[in-house]
Amino acid sequence: MATYRIRHCERLGGEVNLHTAKNAVLPILCAGLLTREPLTVERVPMLTDVDTLTEILTDCGVEISRNRDEVTLWSDDPRSPSSENLLSRMRASVLVMGPLLARTGYARVGLPGGCAIGQRPIDLHIKGMQALGAEAQYTPGSVTLQGELHGGSIYLDFPSVGATENIILAAVLAKGSTRIENAAKEPEIVDLCACLSDMGARISGSGTGTIFIEGQPALHGCTYRPIPDRIEAGTILCAAAMTEGSVLLRGIRPEHMRAVLYKLSETGVTLRESGAGLRLSGRASQPVQVRTLAYPGFPTDMQAPMMALALRLRGTSVFLETIFENRFMHAREMTRMGALIRIEDRIALITGGHALAGTTVTSPDLRGGAALMLAGLAAEGETTLLDPAGHISRGYENLPAMLRELGAEVWEEEQPENVRG
Repeated sequence: MATYRIRHCERLGGEVNLHTAKNAVLPILCAGLLTREPLTVERVPMLTDVDTLTEILTDCGVEISRNRDEVTLWSDDPRSPSSENLLSRMRASVLVMGPLLARTGYARVGLPGGCAIGQRPIDLHIKGMQALGAEAQYTPGSVTLQGELHGGSIYLDFPSVGATENIILAAVLAKGSTRIENAAKEPEIVDLCACLSDMGARISGSGTGTIFIEGQPALHGCTYRPIPDRIEAGTILCAAAMTEGSVLLRGIRPEHMRAVLYKLSETGVTLRESGAGLRLSGRASQPVQVRTLAYPGFPTDMQAPMMALALRLRGTSVFLETIFENRFMHAREMTRMGALIRIEDRIALITGGHALAGTTVTSPDLRGGAALMLAGLAAEGETTLLDPAGHISRGYENLPAMLRELGAEVWEEEQPENVRG
């Protein structure tokens, strides 16, 4: 149970360093299952999702050591995880399927959990494994796949990031050539392929809709540093745009988040790229129209933080959510603060520029929780943000501390020992 206190803030200023992307780190950690040699991942963020995945990998027989932000994995004799409770905690747990199947010819995994933001079936993952020659058997709460993998042609009905990653992780050890059509193009896909290439995989086309993989008999270890977190960057930029100030983000990769930067520019803020990073100056004033799309479109993970910004923009902003059908849960909590938001199916209409008042709100999911923290900066008085499921710490490494570096008054309340889980 996490509880955050947020006070009204008129100005953010200064600079912060970005953390490594959670969505890049998780599949790269799963790549440790593909080799007997050590895989070392640098600058691994301190996140509960990372902690959960390392527990799952340990359950898979992986030996793991952590030295500050450096994680090393040895996978001499991998096996399917036995704890369905661990697997049910997070969506990314399904990513052990591909490498286990490729390495051992057998994978039994429980159906994954995570944020309740809509239907997120793993049928595309399983169809991909079947296209590579695996047989699937379902039991309540789990699926078992087995068989020797061979290259194949796979068409994804939707450019799913997780399915693309899982198929890549399986195909790098499959016999022969694999072609993935309508593959996801996210920077995290490119990053995974870069890590696998450093391990000896032969992959081409990452970052495009068609990925080619020439399976190898074995991979070796390597040391790899994943990309910075573009969603963390976008969240901080939205917070800065809500206030009058000047904020510099160090370590940012602007080329990974052009859609977000274009939308921020439309609100009236100034963005300047330099060797030092990306600086946002001024306060946003113009309403926006946002349509979430697969990369390189506007990311669904940025919809909630951008909606928090829209609360400050005079006029009507329009949000169309095309990825998940249940991703406006934060809007209900924002209305408790005085926000004027109307939801019609997958469309949200935000009439911004009205005063918000601090009150008690509850985090519905990871990105929605971060958005409510940002809304608290705009609200008069003090906002109490309850996060009973610990959503925010799953994907942000101490977001309150980053905001405090810029002058915000945001802190997490210490929980009494008898309250902590």
